[in-house]
Amino acid sequence: MKILLVCAGGMSTGLLMKKMKDYWTAQGEELTINAVGLSEYKDVYNDYDIVMVGPQVGYRLKEIQQTTGLPADTIPSFDYAVANCPNIMKQAKKLMAQK
Repeated sequence: MKILLVCAGGMSTGLLMKKMKDYWTAQGEELTINAVGLSEYKDVYNDYDIVMVGPQVGYRLKEIQQTTGLPADTIPSFDYAVANCPNIMKQAKKLMAQK
């Protein structure tokens, strides 16, 4: 699975990205993941299967869906804040099923 995380500047998702990578590996799942800011996602989305958006930029979800044509969703605030990787993995798998 190839996930593109989008947040305001790409920084806050960096911690989440590492935790997700570690969790996926522990579950025996393969994961390619990258975190970028709103200004960068248009340049790299073609390399990914799904887009997961940080809650702070959830208001741009429709635009991201239309621009990329990829399954995309906003990570719930609580799951994002505490890096609830089991819930985020479930959400990612639902998005992959839409591909």
